[in-house]
Formats: sequence, C-alpha cells, structure tokens
Amino acid sequence: QVQLVESGGGLVQAGGSLRLSCAASGSIFNINAMGWYRRAPGKQRELVASITTGGDTNYVDAVKGRFTISRDNAKNTVYLQMNSLKPEDTAVYYCNARSVVAGIKYDDWGQGTQVTVSS
Repeated sequence: QVQLVESGGGLVQAGGSLRLSCAASGSIFNINAMGWYRRAPGKQRELVASITTGGDTNYVDAVKGRFTISRDNAKNTVYLQMNSLKPEDTAVYYCNARSVVAGIKYDDWGQGTQVTVSS
C-alpha cells in the first residue's frame, strides 16, 4: 500500500498560479504511474495529468499548456504546477498512485486538497 500526502491547495485569483505537491511513502517500488485527478462540484472526477516512472506525461485537453506535472524521485514526490488558473479549475484535487503487483492494478489516493480560483 502507498500513502499519499498532498499539499499546496488554496485560494487564488484568475490568472494566478499554484503548485500542488504529493509525497508518497510505503510500497513505492511498485508504483507504475502517478497522477492528479480533480472533482468539481456537480461533476465527475477527471484525470488532470499523469506521469509514468519513465517520465511520460499525459494531460487533459483543458489544462494543456497551463499545467505541468513533474516528479522528484529522490523525494518520492510528484508536483502539479498550475499556471493561468481559471475559475473552472476550481475543484478538489486528488493525488493518485497506480501500482501493479503480480499483474493486478492497485490505486491509492490522497486525502484531497481544495483549489479555488476566483474571477
């Protein structure tokens, strides 16, 4: 099992920036990829960005060019740099770790951090 602790959410004006951090501990050697999801009020959870152990990244179209996901392997930490924030980015952001053990996929989640963008 992987434990994830997020930080960095908050309130920011439109056009501003925030950086989210997610520190992983526990069975980190089984992690294949990590990502950030978000759930806005009244909407389903969506994948925002992901990064594999090999460094391949993926972004939802709505954040391309504005958000950057990165990882620091020495610190077992994944970051989400969010620039040019928009009110529609307001959501609870969750860190995710996808592990594969004996061919079975496991998902671990952080507690979530609120991001609020005011217009």
